[in-house]
Amino acid sequence: MNPILYFAYPGDLSTRTGGYGYDRRVIASLGDMGWDVRLVALGDGFPDPSEEQLQAAEALLAEIPDGSLVMIDGLAFGVMDTWAARNRDRLKIIALVHHPLALETGVLPEQAEILRTRETHALSHTRGVVVTSPVTADELVARYGLSRPDIAVAIPGCDKAEPARGNGDIPLILSIGSLTRRKGHDVLIAALAQLQDLDWTCRIVGSKALDPATAAALEAQVYTLGLTERIHLVGQIEEVGAEFDRADVFALASRYEGYGMVFAEALAHGLPVVACRAGAVPDVVPEAAGVLVPPDDAERFAQALRTLLEDQDKRRDMAKAAAEAGARLPSWADTAAVISRFLETVR
Repeated sequence: MNPILYFAYPGDLSTRTGGYGYDRRVIASLGDMGWDVRLVALGDGFPDPSEEQLQAAEALLAEIPDGSLVMIDGLAFGVMDTWAARNRDRLKIIALVHHPLALETGVLPEQAEILRTRETHALSHTRGVVVTSPVTADELVARYGLSRPDIAVAIPGCDKAEPARGNGDIPLILSIGSLTRRKGHDVLIAALAQLQDLDWTCRIVGSKALDPATAAALEAQVYTLGLTERIHLVGQIEEVGAEFDRADVFALASRYEGYGMVFAEALAHGLPVVACRAGAVPDVVPEAAGVLVPPDDAERFAQALRTLLEDQDKRRDMAKAAAEAGARLPSWADTAAVISRFLETVR
């Protein structure tokens, strides 16, 4: 009989973000390994649900049989501290933390402290925690009261890919990430405005629906700078393989990343990377494969892009290093194996 795992998640599992992508691939890979993964859709509103939304989610979890093993995505679990306290003995609760809720860009300090307190409380009632990077594990030990043996680091897998063929004479800069403030697209656009003397085009791929205000501000920024012919906000694309294939440089100015799966994908396609030294990004992008600058520094970001656009030899060297780093990345089967071994220890 296959072991049973209830996997609870907020929102729409098909949403094209790194976090949901991780969830989908882990669910599928655990199934391939023999786990009977039963999905529990907790509904909308997280991580700031109304009382009605929270009660509806708790009602769904109440239907899970006593003694069951339950993994809950941290986007919801971080604010389900009261529920976790009530159910810690009834269920074997595992939290999946992509990154702590308090570290989301744009959260006011007082709200961040509330989120940190609630998530700390929630995590104290788990049988274990799965995280996607050593940086997040360190954060949970340092600031959330967890001990290292209670944490499994399951780095996201990455599919093998052919090296990108590039865009030809005019370099294409690719950026992939939802149009939210944390992804720092405003910094990238400001940096590109400083490079108008060079030949390039840029495609920014990512959902405009998660944060419509930020998406509108980015569109206005591009228009105001007179760059509508060179920077294209193309929205969400289901399959991004073709986007990687025709790119020459990958650039994303995230203000924080719990891991940054898209950087790993860029490496797998042999793309040199320009990014920010934020969260787990330095752990993903080797020095030889990219240039990392401080967050929110459009001038330094522009300098890094200029170097790669002007120096084709350096760009080729970094592309080679990126491909070599990409080849060393774990598979999704490797990721699921880490989680499976950890789940098997839960009592």
